[in-house]
Amino acid sequence: MDIKVLGTGCANCKTTMALIEQLAQAKGVPVTLSKVEELREIMGYGVMSTPGVVIDGKVVHAGGVPSRDKIEKWLAA
Repeated sequence: MDIKVLGTGCANCKTTMALIEQLAQAKGVPVTLSKVEELREIMGYGVMSTPGVVIDGKVVHAGGVPSRDKIEKWLAA
């Protein structure tokens, strides 16, 4: 599972990265987690408010830290 967190490095972006990493480890789900900070690339996904989350090339979240429940659903899919 390839997960990208889109954001310029704000606290919410860092929290989102940490939360995804934490839950993936807890569930034993192998993920490739990366950070996209380049504004042009973020806008290329059509995301206007960060943090954004892209899983396997598809935008699944934008704006604010996603809930634990939401992340767990992504990891279960």
